[in-house]
Amino acid sequence: MAPSEEGRNVFKLSRDWLSVQEVVAAVSSASCGAISLFIGTTREDELQGRKVIGLEYEAYEDMVQSELSRLCDDIRARWPDVTHICVHHRLGWVKVGEASVVMAISSPHRHDGQQAIQHLMEQLKARVPVWKKEVYDSHEVAWKENAECGWSSCHGDAAQKP
Repeated sequence: MAPSEEGRNVFKLSRDWLSVQEVVAAVSSASCGAISLFIGTTREDELQGRKVIGLEYEAYEDMVQSELSRLCDDIRARWPDVTHICVHHRLGWVKVGEASVVMAISSPHRHDGQQAIQHLMEQLKARVPVWKKEVYDSHEVAWKENAECGWSSCHGDAAQKP
């Protein structure tokens, strides 16, 4: 990181459509030659004859902010060249094909940013209290547990919202 440039963390939970350009702009820096970007979209999945038509996201918003801050500290400890980090996550209804999460990391070189962005997504799913409910074309719903989530076993059945 350039000596005069302090790394920034930008987090946003939104019920509105996510802007990839806004996330990229939040991490852009003249001292960085790489921006690593991840866009997670709602996919049409078919399970037991039912088709997913969308996801409904909920979050413990105060805890999301603190967990993302801790996660950014962890990333900077592992990859000291990471400059800026931005995470935008949708809440509420997200139909198939729309972005549920957009995140970006800037760094002087691509290697650190690419490793850090993968770690960020894995840890977001494992540590950050955001829950999703799949909505099917049959009008049935099911709360889905992230496989990476280490604390979920404390909350019982995966079909239940924690």
